[in-house]
Parts: sequence; C-alpha cells; structure tokens
Amino acid sequence: MTRPGAVVVVGESIAGLSAARELRARGYDGPLTMIGREPEGAYARPPLSKEVLRSAAAEAALAYPSADLDLHHVRSPAVALDTSARTVTTESGQVAPYDALLVATGATARRLAAPRQRGELVLRTLADARAIRERMDRAASVIVIGAGFLGMEVASAAAARGLDVTVVDTEPPLRRLLGPYLSDRLSAHAAARGVRVRQVARAVGLAGDPVHGVVLPAGDTLTADLVVTCAGDVPEVGWLSGTALAGPAGITIDERCSTSVPDVFAAGDVARLCPRGGGGGRAPFWSSAVAQGKVAAASMLGQDSPLRPTDDYFWTEVLGVSIKVAGPLPLTGAPSSVDGNVQVGDAILRWDRPGQRTTVVAFGRKVPVGRLRALAHASDPISKEKP
Repeated sequence: MTRPGAVVVVGESIAGLSAARELRARGYDGPLTMIGREPEGAYARPPLSKEVLRSAAAEAALAYPSADLDLHHVRSPAVALDTSARTVTTESGQVAPYDALLVATGATARRLAAPRQRGELVLRTLADARAIRERMDRAASVIVIGAGFLGMEVASAAAARGLDVTVVDTEPPLRRLLGPYLSDRLSAHAAARGVRVRQVARAVGLAGDPVHGVVLPAGDTLTADLVVTCAGDVPEVGWLSGTALAGPAGITIDERCSTSVPDVFAAGDVARLCPRGGGGGRAPFWSSAVAQGKVAAASMLGQDSPLRPTDDYFWTEVLGVSIKVAGPLPLTGAPSSVDGNVQVGDAILRWDRPGQRTTVVAFGRKVPVGRLRALAHASDPISKEKP
C-alpha cells in the first residue's frame, strides 16, 4: 500500500499503543486517531491480577505514557466499521475516516451467569480489579472459577490477604498450558499454602441472585463471600458485525498482521494468526500483543519488520512462586532436562521437541528475560549453562 494519509487505531490497548509508537518511530507524521472505551486511557493489564488486587497504591504505576505521540484520543467505544467508506463510528456518534486501520480491541471476559443473573465478577479491566479488591476487603472466603493463569493469580492475591480460597476447574492448576509435570508441583504447593483445588467433571454454574456460590455437576453448592469467574476470554468483535472480518475465534491475520480487507490490520488478543505454513492461533499474551502492534505498524507503512508476529514469552506468579516461560505452549510430558530443584521452587526446565522450538521455564528461579530467551534458543542442554 502507499503511505497512509490518516491512521485510525481502535483499541487503546498495549497492541494499539505499541503500533502508534512504532508508526511514529518509523517516521509517520500524519493524523493518528486512537479510539478507546476506558476513561483511564491505555494502562498495563498484567498487574491487575497481581499487584492491583493487593493494593490500591499499585494503580499509580499502571498508565502507559502517550503524550509524546501526538494522538487524537476518542474515549468512546467503536460501534461500527464501514470498510467501503473507510470510516469507524463510535458510540458517541463521532465518525473517524481512515486510510489504514488497526483493530486492537482485545477481548472480554467469558461469563457464566444465566440471563439476568446479577453479581458475577470477572477480571479484565481496572474497574473489575477495583471491584474485586473492594469485595476482598470485606470477605473471609473466596471461590475462583478457573485454574488457569488468571484464576491462580486471583487465588494468590486472595490467599496473600489471609482469605479462605477454593479454586474450581475441570483440570488441575495450569495443566492445559504447563502440562502435568509442573501442574502437579503447583497443586502440591497450593495445598501446602491452604488453597483448596476442587476438580470437577464438567463446567459449573453460578448459584444465587446475586451470585454467592457455584453449583457443582453433582448438584451440590459451594458458597463463599466472593466468587470470581476466570473462565477465559472472548475476542471483542461484536462491533464488526456485517464486515466479514471476524468470527467467534477473532480476526484472522497473516504474518504481516494483515486481514482479509485491504488496509485493515489487527493485533493483540482480538487477532488470530494463520501463517502460510500452518499452526498459529490466538496468542493472548502481553509480549505477543506488543510484537503484533509493531509488525502491523510496519505493514501499514509498506515496510518490513524484523519481528515475528508472536513472542512466546510469559510470566506469572502463583502463591509466591515466579514462573517465566520462553517458548511455545502447551507443554507435554516431562522436561528434557532440569537444572535445580523443582520441589523447592528453584529450577530451570527445558522441553526439547523434535522439529519444534524449545521451551524453557524458570520455576521460582530469578532469571533475566534476555537470559531465558537465550536459553530457549540454545542448542546445548541447560545443565551446561550458568544461569
């Protein structure tokens, strides 16, 4: 494409902001409009389930600076896209014309509540985190539905406050992504910290109106002062109805973050990568959102980017154990090699798969991100490394 005259970014997310910053860094000095739905503007979301649930003081460090980017901010959600007229319409009635468009609207939390059932709590936004933290201030017991990364982070924050915590899921903690080897260790760690993990045969329902518990598959009910649903997310594509851009799995993009519509790009949690060689899918991690935003910016300008549209790095902290992952997930089977002691939470583990990229996990051990990435790309066993 020729150099765009006007660029519109829908979604004041880390993917959207990364694209805006990359556009300016690559010399684009034209009109740049950023459309977002939250009054706070762009802010870091990973700390919401970690620091913000524990302390209101953590909110002070969330904001992403953007004053240097000369953006025209529209703080009203996008409600319609006209790809023929090349315009985006917002809920407030503003119409933003574009020559190049980036969709970076992210995802919304998947909900379990029945129609008109009140009181379900999820964690996706700063407002969500504030609501949960305020409820934790008054609670003695918490049920978390979902033992994935988000669910275990919420459980960790509740346990750190001294609350009685039960996690409910169809699988043990983090089994879907980290595999049985690390999941078993995390289950034992949770039990030692007094966090109960209740494994059920199938999905649970919410009890009460407002919600005060969960209905288990056998029909019995668990109750608590606070119930938080952490059951995954859904790409935010409702506003794209009628455009043929998106489906239930999100917006399909290629290696350049291009979509099926000319001059429309997508990045972040809303995007589903489908490379020519196969594989791909959604990669709802912060690092991939940053990478895709930068790749999309280069593509808008008709330039190449040295980056891949995925960055397989992720970190979390579960009940005091830091877990950093460099490389593709999910993990299966036992690691190829282990340096350290997994039982005490001080180890580096490596999964080598024939014909695939290596994954390295720092389990409780402090390892700089750059070092972890280097280990994931190294061909020697990690027992020869000096982390």
